[in-house]
Amino acid sequence: MSQRELLGTLILLIVGGTDTTRNSMTGGVYFLNQWPGEYKKVRRDRALIPNLVSEIIRYQTPLAYMRRRALSDIEIRGKTIRRGDKVALWYVSGNRDQSAIPEADRFWIDRPDVRQHLSFGFGIHRCVGNRLAELQLRVLWEELLKRCSFVEVVGEPVRTPSSFVTGYLSLPVRIVQ
Repeated sequence: MSQRELLGTLILLIVGGTDTTRNSMTGGVYFLNQWPGEYKKVRRDRALIPNLVSEIIRYQTPLAYMRRRALSDIEIRGKTIRRGDKVALWYVSGNRDQSAIPEADRFWIDRPDVRQHLSFGFGIHRCVGNRLAELQLRVLWEELLKRCSFVEVVGEPVRTPSSFVTGYLSLPVRIVQ
């Protein structure tokens, strides 16, 4: 890699891994408060933490979409995409597709095929930091559930003003020991 490519890759890993994981951590607290039955499940059965992590990542979908350029002409469902056209892949839409994910608008930590989501992309463009993100979230929830009985949302979230990043500027909470 050239120095420019190396620097670009490092920035991508640092910024991409920081914002997306931080927003998923915040989203997890928010979703568990919106779906208290799911919070009870994971507090009773810590073996559900890996499922919780996958469902947080799906439901949060930290990056709403990714843009690519078509490398060749192709027809999809009667629509032609020309070589060089820009195409937006809306992960957030795929993660809420009722035909692909049962009850997709429900936050459900023990759903069947919980790891089948698009939040990390797909194929050769799959997120290189996906396992690190899952590990960070898993450790966070293991430690939070050991150390406190509840993280209560006490106000409305302030969302990141972005069509690309699904995130939070703040979320007021109270930790109950």
